[in-house]
Amino acid sequence: MNADFSLRRDAFGALVFEKGTLCVTGVTPVRAFPVAAPHNGIALLSPEGHELAWIDRWDDLPEPLRQLVEEALAKREFMPEIRRIIAVSSFATPSTWRVDTDRGEFSFILRGEEDIRRLKQEVLLISDSHGIHFLIRNPAALDAHSRKLLDRFL
Repeated sequence: MNADFSLRRDAFGALVFEKGTLCVTGVTPVRAFPVAAPHNGIALLSPEGHELAWIDRWDDLPEPLRQLVEEALAKREFMPEIRRIIAVSSFATPSTWRVDTDRGEFSFILRGEEDIRRLKQEVLLISDSHGIHFLIRNPAALDAHSRKLLDRFL
């Protein structure tokens, strides 16, 4: 499918949306379902928050547009995926967790068990004391030590 709009970066690196005579600088892509369906339902919003375009499916975008949207989303979204739980300071909360993620090793403070939310049967979202979200896509796929530590909080 060919998009009926174009995107480009200006001299300052901001995304510029163009469709017909409409030209908007400072466009932000936003996922409708960032965890459950990250490649479906992406809105392109103006700086004022008005929807300029809706992308039903990631695959509908031509490659150059997809790359621009992907780069912008990567800058906007920060949700490391936990691959391994290295250590937990205590089984009472608040506790400090040391984890290995797809973006490196992190330490964060878990304020309470309520900060671990189940999004789907196999997906967990953990919020730290600073509001950063960590994702565990499949807790059963974690190593035995990580599962044992995680089970103490579920």
